Amino acid sequence: MKLRIPFIFIGLFFITMVFAQQNIKGTIIDKQSEMPLIGATVEVASMNTVTGVTTDIDGNFSIIGVPLGRHTLVVSYIGYESISLPNIEVTAGKEVFLEIGLEENIEELNEIVITAEVQKDKAQNELATISSRTFSVEEVNRFSGGRSDIGRLAANFAGVSTANDARNDIVIRGNSPTGVLWRLEGIPIPNPNHFSTAGTTGGPVSALNPNLIKNSDFMTSAFPAEYGNALAGVFDLGLRSGNRDKHEFMFQLGAVSGIEALAEGPINKETGASYLVAARYSFVGLASSLGLPIGTNATPNYQDISFNINFGNSKFGKFSLFGIGGRSDIDFLHDEVDENDLFAAIDEDSYARSGFGVVGIKHNLIVDDKTYLRTILSGSTSINKFDSDRYFDLGTPEQTIKRLQEANNAEYRFSFSSFVNRKFNAKLTAKAGILLEEFQYDLSNRTREFTPDWITVYEFKDNTLLGQAYVQTQYKLNKSFTINAGLHTQILTLNDDFAIEPRLALNYHVNDKNTISLGYGIHNQTIPLPILLARAETSEGVFEESNINLEAARSQHFVLGYDSKLGDSWRAKIEAYYQYIDKVPVESTPSSFSTLNEGADFVFADDKINLVNEGTGFNYGVEFTLEKFFSKGFYGLLTASVYDSKYKGSDGVERNTAFNNQYVLNILAGKELKIGKDKRNALTFDTKLTTAGGRYYTPINLEASQSIGREVLDDANAFRERFNPYFRWDVKFGIKLNSKKRNLSHHFYFDIQNVTNNKNIFTRRYNRLTNEVNEVNQVGFFPDFMYRIQF
Repeated sequence: MKLRIPFIFIGLFFITMVFAQQNIKGTIIDKQSEMPLIGATVEVASMNTVTGVTTDIDGNFSIIGVPLGRHTLVVSYIGYESISLPNIEVTAGKEVFLEIGLEENIEELNEIVITAEVQKDKAQNELATISSRTFSVEEVNRFSGGRSDIGRLAANFAGVSTANDARNDIVIRGNSPTGVLWRLEGIPIPNPNHFSTAGTTGGPVSALNPNLIKNSDFMTSAFPAEYGNALAGVFDLGLRSGNRDKHEFMFQLGAVSGIEALAEGPINKETGASYLVAARYSFVGLASSLGLPIGTNATPNYQDISFNINFGNSKFGKFSLFGIGGRSDIDFLHDEVDENDLFAAIDEDSYARSGFGVVGIKHNLIVDDKTYLRTILSGSTSINKFDSDRYFDLGTPEQTIKRLQEANNAEYRFSFSSFVNRKFNAKLTAKAGILLEEFQYDLSNRTREFTPDWITVYEFKDNTLLGQAYVQTQYKLNKSFTINAGLHTQILTLNDDFAIEPRLALNYHVNDKNTISLGYGIHNQTIPLPILLARAETSEGVFEESNINLEAARSQHFVLGYDSKLGDSWRAKIEAYYQYIDKVPVESTPSSFSTLNEGADFVFADDKINLVNEGTGFNYGVEFTLEKFFSKGFYGLLTASVYDSKYKGSDGVERNTAFNNQYVLNILAGKELKIGKDKRNALTFDTKLTTAGGRYYTPINLEASQSIGREVLDDANAFRERFNPYFRWDVKFGIKLNSKKRNLSHHFYFDIQNVTNNKNIFTRRYNRLTNEVNEVNQVGFFPDFMYRIQF
């Protein structure tokens, strides 16, 4: 069977020629009011004979028989800024669907044509005008080293780095990954990763399927008032709708993403109802059996399913049903791992199980030609379980085994979000809304690693409510000057913690090519649950949550940016920022501990009790982006960040944070070469080079560790030592083929990650068996691959 599988895929891959034509369809809307624009003109400007259509009463258009390849669309409407969309890729296996928003002119001007790709620095959310950008599924799949992971894509952007190669935690401007907010279809969701744990935002493998994601937003500071309970940044993701006219299918196989099947198509063509569903099953077990390094000898198993059902237009508005569900498990067995395993110990058996799910109903109601109301109801769950057994006197006749840890955490979340958006006129737009989240917890964690009897770290079975309300406005004084102002409030009923947060962003367009931006915002975030619910023994045999009254940590963002369009497909951007953080939980007695250093691992410090909101921190830096958008078969991206990230614990000593790389440099480039008689197929080449400063860490007190048989850190020298700089070079080769006689296309790539097999350090840890400190490296040379067929 192992021999048959590769031959099956090879056979599918080569049964192709090149198909002649495909269709481009879509919807044109007003970007502020989201009303359909009737009679807008859509033209394919890249064809020998310009072909064009106009939109119908619902703003829809359909251009039939577009030749395969990359094309430029020009969209225009009286009284609105025209827009040009270059490099729309048309393949044989799938129709192209676009949702395009036009902005109304605020002055009587000559026609202006905006090139869409040059505005990638602008978010899909019209009210997010600073420290934000849009990203597409094409970028997720195009860039080398990304493993089809949305989180890893963000690491290519200025100001962002990953904690390590083994996980997709996102470090934004020196902040802990716990400061990131994930939103899907307008609602916050739990950690959307396989093998996730309570309170974290990252994991080894993403459960988000990029093939279902539409163009979405990524924000790094001073985000608009509708986003709350986050200190660092926001992933605001949306799901695309399925093809409303024809059924289409996709099959995909990837070393990390696994085996995937996707289907989409119409439910009711008259109303525009459609379905989109995809399922994935892990393939990493086979990669491990072939000898490819994945960071552990244990075999990870994971599956997920995603769907979006659009019920189309009705007199009651537009409804859609969406969801994602995933599960994962892995067993680390002592006789199958070695001392270099990233996640396991050679004298322990441990078992990890996790599950993630979200399902929601979205309703969009057009109130009038300037106002719409959007409401989302959702339920989500995040479950993780971890058990650990340790062997004593391993390998001797006296060998024994003892259960040391049992953790079982379940979070159930019910969310209600509703906002009204009104475009008063071409200059003024406002949005106001509420978000209510009821959390139900069933959490427990106990250990006896250092004691003969079980000690309860936390045990909590209760519910709480997090309420948020906001108002956000945008006012365009004239063609050059735009003001975005808002106010956000939130309250956590668990401890009645309340916060008010003003937000402000100013944008000045010096001319058509240059823009200056200024932003400010206050942001609060509740404390991660494993810390907030930690229990302390108040009297003999009596335990209470000693951190339950901790207030949310608070951050103030100051941002100044300058953006310049250097040509039709080039742009440069520089942004300087300062972030001050206070009300950070630290210990009540002098120590180096701060929650600002937590969150880049599977667990939190479980012995931190009686914490107080007296810690501080700050991040400041400068970021530079030089980007050449894909044109003439080539793209390039250079991002550079120079920053400093410091904090103070309860001992009052200023130290580097655990995420203070101080510099990050990314260089990405790619080339697409047309091949074949008709130049409809393509060879692709992509590469990425990343280097970053080494992380600061706390050294191990070897003598103290040896005396008690477990790791003891040298708190007096916390985060004073530093790992060597990080370096990684990835190279990716691919081929795209289209069938000549049927709607069928193939895409294959081979992505060689860490070509030089550079030994980037993962951690330094105490080895209980050898009584030594071992240095463990990250995943080295790793060949990834993906094959996709669409029809």
